Amino acid sequence: MAANEDPLLLLRQSIASTGAIIPTTTADTTSASAATEVPLSQATHLQFTHPTRVAIAIDAPTRFVSNDRPVDLRSIYFAWLNREIAIPEYNAAAAQLNDELAGAGAGVVHNLAFVERLDLITWLEGASEESEYIKPLTGDKDASAVAGAGGAAASAGASATAGSGTAAASSRSKTVTATLVPSSRSGRGTLDPRLEQIYSGERGMGDRNTVLRGIKPTDFSHVRKLAAPFMSRKPTGTGTTANIANNPALAINQKPARRPDPIILLSPSASALLRMSNAKSFLEGGRYSPPDHSSTASMLHVSRLMKDIDPNRPMRFILVEGPEQFKPEYWNRVVAVFTTGQAWQFKNYRWSNPTELFKHVLGVYLGWRGEQPPESIRAFGHRVLACQVEHWRDAGIPGSENSRWRDREVVEQIWQAIEVNMRTKGWRKDAAPTSI
Repeated sequence: MAANEDPLLLLRQSIASTGAIIPTTTADTTSASAATEVPLSQATHLQFTHPTRVAIAIDAPTRFVSNDRPVDLRSIYFAWLNREIAIPEYNAAAAQLNDELAGAGAGVVHNLAFVERLDLITWLEGASEESEYIKPLTGDKDASAVAGAGGAAASAGASATAGSGTAAASSRSKTVTATLVPSSRSGRGTLDPRLEQIYSGERGMGDRNTVLRGIKPTDFSHVRKLAAPFMSRKPTGTGTTANIANNPALAINQKPARRPDPIILLSPSASALLRMSNAKSFLEGGRYSPPDHSSTASMLHVSRLMKDIDPNRPMRFILVEGPEQFKPEYWNRVVAVFTTGQAWQFKNYRWSNPTELFKHVLGVYLGWRGEQPPESIRAFGHRVLACQVEHWRDAGIPGSENSRWRDREVVEQIWQAIEVNMRTKGWRKDAAPTSI
């Protein structure tokens, strides 16, 4: 599908330009009735007004894939319309719309999972340029190859002799584009004649050794004096290894850069279900138990293997209840904030306004199953993950452990959301983001 007719791209461009998006019952975009807006359950098309006026069938499949199946445009637009509501309200709205669609025989709306919805909305808002759930447009790879070929041709043209001219560079561009295919060599070990013709016009570029050679020999003996303090022998060492071990300057210079540990902020509220005393057993062990309010721990560590960031070694997370000891750069390492919805928790935060805070950091609310989250949590919208665990029953009561198997499911949901947020913010195997 062409880029100017792709439903996802049209929706993102319309959102960025605040262009009107109108559910209609006609594919005609010229008549006055085309601009008549109807409920989403009755619409057959979605009309975009920017960057071009076009109507797309509302059940058209998009490049957003959920469970290996493309999600239709109606479901994508429904998720965008309900981006600010919490998960329970979103599920209820989806169920209501499905009832209306069933009465009209117009299909169903796909209920996106929290992580999928968060990733989609982040992409539609323009906060991210990539999404693991969105397939690239047809021809993107070809376009990238052509763009790369154009750059190679420009380089070849620039390094050719002065008599080659613009026409020669253009000719080389077409030649490179035509040869950048798997069959670019006519035989094993044989260079394609067209590439050979291009390479013959290149000017040879020297490496650092040829550049340093110059027109006359250069005396580098003075470097020995500069290196002497680093290479001096210590009385306690007799070999090269001992010299390095006993020389603090060399030890510092050879120490590899270490990726900093991500930080998770817990709520200091006494009503919070997750505190320092029970966070480790819950987040690492997958089992919830009530917090011990007599605990005085101020910091703890939990480990978790984030397969999509570093599949070879677990990441260590630092858990604290407040940012009192934070340096300014520590905020770039915060990956999640557990909250009960009480605004006083954010008083000393870098972003004291909850709406601004959760634009930068993932929020997590942990409550009891069957109870509605507080109104403040629902007001924070989709940027706060609302999770629920089974009510705690004393271990001495028969059957009390039968309901605890769901705890691990909740923990996995929390970690999955944290991992998606970390990838979006720029966490990598060997690096952390410099700003969030």
